[in-house]
Amino acid sequence: MPDKFYLIQTAKDTGDRLTPKPPLTPQKDAADNARRVVIDPGRSFQTILGFGGAFTEAAAYTLHQLPEEQQEAVLKSYFDAESGHGYTLCRTHINSCDFSRGNYAYDEVPGDTELEHFSIERDRQDLLPMIKSAMAMSGESIKLLASPWSPPAWMKTNHEMNHGGKLLPEYRQTWADYYARYIREYAAEGVPIWGVSVQNEPLATQTWDSCIYTAAEERDFVRDYLGPTLMAQELEDVKIVVWDHNRDLVYRRAKTILDDPDAAQYVWGVGFHWYEKPLRFKNLARVHDRFPDINLLFTEGCQEGGPHLGEWGLGERYAHNMINDLNNWTVGWIDWNMLLNKQGGPNHVGNYCSAQIIADTETGELLYQSSYYYFGHIARYVRPGSVRVGCESSDKKLEAMAFHGPDGKLVVVVLNQTGKARDFSLVLNEDTFEVPCPPHSIITLIEIV
Repeated sequence: MPDKFYLIQTAKDTGDRLTPKPPLTPQKDAADNARRVVIDPGRSFQTILGFGGAFTEAAAYTLHQLPEEQQEAVLKSYFDAESGHGYTLCRTHINSCDFSRGNYAYDEVPGDTELEHFSIERDRQDLLPMIKSAMAMSGESIKLLASPWSPPAWMKTNHEMNHGGKLLPEYRQTWADYYARYIREYAAEGVPIWGVSVQNEPLATQTWDSCIYTAAEERDFVRDYLGPTLMAQELEDVKIVVWDHNRDLVYRRAKTILDDPDAAQYVWGVGFHWYEKPLRFKNLARVHDRFPDINLLFTEGCQEGGPHLGEWGLGERYAHNMINDLNNWTVGWIDWNMLLNKQGGPNHVGNYCSAQIIADTETGELLYQSSYYYFGHIARYVRPGSVRVGCESSDKKLEAMAFHGPDGKLVVVVLNQTGKARDFSLVLNEDTFEVPCPPHSIITLIEIV
């Protein structure tokens, strides 16, 4: 049994930002608190793969506008396992995305089915240098998921990368070969690709880079082209993630694809985003219950509509989604852009958003948002290899989750989004710990063994 718990706290209207507080000890004569968080270490669930953010051309370009000292500070904030978040699971884009400085593809020569003109030279300007610097900073290997927003314009029905359109049937094999070529080109740069998703947001026709797949079309592409191509080119260890869109339709999409065993054999997991209202967390449990061997992975989320500098709700949105996703079988969680400028870009169609760190590229100042600290309460302490264990809160306004870490220590995360203090009793077997919980706060409790 633990003698003590470390307590780490971030709270609104205080100076607390991932701030250590005095350790907690068991209370022999604990008050009968109706507000309880009860831990059941005998019940275990999924193993955590990791946490991270996205390398985009916008993030990389913004990083390289900063002085070297600030560049190192950004990378340390995310990738240093001692003083930062210790990211180990990240995402990047194949061809351009909206957070690129313009549309581009690795092969823009129409009809080049042999991919003779394929080149990742564009990525060598900013994107690959950022990824390599992060790899050097990280004390652990980084699992990198690569997602396309659109095939090259010449492969599509609308002959452009923006505004949706579909992959032309005659280029399905070429597009599958394109993934394999990309994976090999990145490997030659010393950047291994851990996994690929089929298509970012395959049901969204956007003003930026986008491409539409029905569920049946995605299933058939995985079954008949992408899966067999990666297998034939000895890239079968590269994970394939399907859907990569919102939770609202995640079960329906997964069922169409995974009910086909010839497609399902190639699928590692189902990716999802948070851009739906209301939030449909229970759909994740539905996917797990029907397909327990398939992994659930959060692949993108951000605050839309500009940078939202200094807003406290950013952090609460992250923690609320992370806790509920992880409590519904999610194995990993990837934020969107790691770094943006004060406008919330660059973005080639003006789709400006927030990021955990915003950079003033004129002064070099780094502006850490509430989302950075809230994200850190989970990513820093729920390390890869952690196993979720039973955790129940008697107060619906206290959201909680618990894990056994790879070091054997219990980690508990509790979120209070209300404007009132919600102190509670943490109950672990025969021990009770009285835990202060300020208004608009998140706390992480770490077992001292």
